[in-house]
Amino acid sequence: MWMRSLNGESDRKGKMKEKLRLAVFGHKRWSREGGVEIVVKELCTRMAQQGWQMTCYNRSGHHVSGAEYDDAGKTEYEGIRQKSVPTIERRGLAAVSSSAFAALYSAFGSAFGKYDVVHIHAEGPAFFAWLPKMFGKRVVVTVHGIDWQREKWQSGLGSKFIHQGEKNAAKYADEVIVLSKGVQDYFKETYGRETHFIPNGVNRPQIREDRKSVV
Repeated sequence: MWMRSLNGESDRKGKMKEKLRLAVFGHKRWSREGGVEIVVKELCTRMAQQGWQMTCYNRSGHHVSGAEYDDAGKTEYEGIRQKSVPTIERRGLAAVSSSAFAALYSAFGSAFGKYDVVHIHAEGPAFFAWLPKMFGKRVVVTVHGIDWQREKWQSGLGSKFIHQGEKNAAKYADEVIVLSKGVQDYFKETYGRETHFIPNGVNRPQIREDRKSVV
């Protein structure tokens, strides 16, 4: 398991013997407004329950559904620290600017403390994987898809930037997680890079008792 490869030891119940500190960035903010955000929220919640000290670096700016959904004033959710980073609110620059500042915070530490592991989500933010790595942090990158090939990024510099992020993930990350066998094969064939195949999970459904069957 990738967490064990990062020197984290657990007891029989899965709790961390030593509380490792982990910084997370690459998502928009602590929300469920996109696929990456859902993965980050679900993963961080579970890791915090296992004893990890979690900090999420979120974009500044408004929730995609409107300002009324903003939680800018809150600094902690269920034991997970929240930190907003400076963000340039322009198309193509929001992800780049927020990821750059998040990489700096995670590399140097901040008021939230220094980190043992930095977990980066998506290929674009992975462009900055070299920065925390340069300062001795263990780096994990989760590749949610081959983003530079998406049609919306084919114009301008977006595709080139994201493609370089993919290359930096393959070069600098201590561990790379992929969500599909196809992407796993792609990284092996393109970069000779071994990855961890961990598909997205789902919550177990809650089976409700049929009231009609109750006498």
